[in-house]
Amino acid sequence: MEEKIQRLLSPRVKIKFRRTLLISALLSLTLLIPASAAFIDTYKEIFEGDSESLKIIIELTLIALLPTILIMMTAFTRIVIVLSMVRNAIGLQNMPPNMVVIGLTLFLTYFVMSPAITQINDTALQPYMNDEIGYTEFAELAMDPLRDFMFKQTYTTDLDFFMDLSDTDRNTPMDEIPSKVLIPAFITSELKHAFAIGFFIYIPFIVIDMVVASTLMAMGMMMLPPATISLPFKIMVFVLVDGWQLTIGTLINGFGG
Repeated sequence: MEEKIQRLLSPRVKIKFRRTLLISALLSLTLLIPASAAFIDTYKEIFEGDSESLKIIIELTLIALLPTILIMMTAFTRIVIVLSMVRNAIGLQNMPPNMVVIGLTLFLTYFVMSPAITQINDTALQPYMNDEIGYTEFAELAMDPLRDFMFKQTYTTDLDFFMDLSDTDRNTPMDEIPSKVLIPAFITSELKHAFAIGFFIYIPFIVIDMVVASTLMAMGMMMLPPATISLPFKIMVFVLVDGWQLTIGTLINGFGG
C-alpha cells in the first residue's frame, strides 16, 4: 500500500498529470472558441435585422407563455374551481378524474372565449402572419378583446383596490388602465365568483349529510359513518336534477354579463 502511494506521488506521475491537464485545457479551448464564435454570430444574426429569426423566437416565447395566459386571462380559473368544488361537495375525491375535469374546463373555456378568439384571429393574428403589422401592434390588438372580457367580469371594488395599490388615478379611462392593474383585479374577481357559486353548490349536499347523520343517530347506528350512506343519495340527487347541466349552464350564463 505504501509503495503504491509513493508511486502516485513520484515526480514522473506528477509531470504526466500536469501534461494531461494541459492537453485537456487546450482541447477545451479549441472547443469553446468555435462555440463562443457561433454564439456571437447567432446573436448578431438575430438582433441585427434578421426579422424571421426574431419572429420565430417571439412565437416560441408566446407558446411557452400560452398556459399562463389561458389560465389567468380567460374563463379557465372560474370553471375549473367550480367543477372541482362540485366533485368535492358530492364526496368523490377522484371522480371524475383530474384529466376529465381539465379537459371539460378547456372545452368550456373555448366555448366562452370563442368570440374573443375569433376577434384576435381576425384583427391581430392574421395580419401579423401576413406581415401587415408589427409585433407591437399585434400585441396591442390581441390584448383588446381580452381586456374587454376582463373588464366585464371584474368587480369595480377589486379594480379600485389594485388601482390604489399602484397609485393609479381612479378617474383614469378604461382604455388607459394598465394591464398590470387589470389582470390581478380580474383574477381576484374570478376567485370570488367561483367561491360564491361553490357555496350554493355545497348547501344541498350538506343538507343531505345532516339528514343522513341525524337519521343514523336516531336509529342508534352511531358506529356507521354517515358519509358511507349519504354518498349514494348525493349522487342520485345530482343525477336526477341533471346537476352537470345546471352547473355548466350557471357558469356559461355567468359570463354573459
